[in-house]
Amino acid sequence: MYNMKVNIAGVEFKNPVMTASGTFGSGMEYSDFVDLSRLGAVVTKGVANVPWPGNPTPRIAEIRGGMMNAIGLQNPGIDTFCSRDLPFLEKYDTKVIVNVCGHSTEEYCEVVERLAQEKRVDMLEINISCPNVRCGGIAFGQNPRTVEEITREVKRRAKQPVIMKLSPNVTDITEIARAAEAGGADAVSMINTLTGMKIDINRRTFAIANKTAGVSGPAVHPIAVRMVYQTAQAISIPIIGMGGIATAEDALEFILAGAAAVAVGTANFRNPLATVEVIDGIADYMERQKIEDINELIGAVH
Repeated sequence: MYNMKVNIAGVEFKNPVMTASGTFGSGMEYSDFVDLSRLGAVVTKGVANVPWPGNPTPRIAEIRGGMMNAIGLQNPGIDTFCSRDLPFLEKYDTKVIVNVCGHSTEEYCEVVERLAQEKRVDMLEINISCPNVRCGGIAFGQNPRTVEEITREVKRRAKQPVIMKLSPNVTDITEIARAAEAGGADAVSMINTLTGMKIDINRRTFAIANKTAGVSGPAVHPIAVRMVYQTAQAISIPIIGMGGIATAEDALEFILAGAAAVAVGTANFRNPLATVEVIDGIADYMERQKIEDINELIGAVH
């Protein structure tokens, strides 16, 4: 019998497939399609210390090879999350990873301290693609020194293991990953969306009100695999890979490149069953290839 369990920072997942933050709500919206107990983990939408209204509309556009979004991390805030979403997730045998967002270190830490009291939360994923209001709006994740500082502050307050979610919109992703590791991160997840733009030629204006938006979907997959491979050579903590995963083959590329687990994101919008299809596809691959333990595949192309 083959083993699909993976261990990240002492947390054991029944399989290496989870959801990507912002594409699955907190699982409630998909629970009619997917048995959440089959997933390695549910990664929630970003949660802030207070409700965020998000960006003006339109804020989603379809493109060849994926989509663009500038939702602006709209969310109801930590109080609603703890009273509504966590009790819902209690019903399922899956790990829960909460994505945390903020405009300042203090805002991140406020959410992290509140979640320290919640036994249902297994890990924290810190979204450092948020704009740092004190640095003129540049994302936290674009400056190695800032990444190390916020990682260290979050780790001081967190009771759960901490995953830092890395932005690909940098010159050298390995420099950012090393900074997260230096700050004490237990793992990193990558990649977040790439910055792009779409123009409506008939209206002669931007397709998205924010002008720029995050590109996700199959178009970013080869870039994400390359970044995961490079990062796996540069750090010793686990990597959760994501970016354009729609099939088991896509997921296995990340695992072979060095990811200990993978997250399915944009594919959920097109196919609500994408996550379980990826899980079944990995199991089929292991059977065909006579792989007894998924861990044999992690970084195997190295």
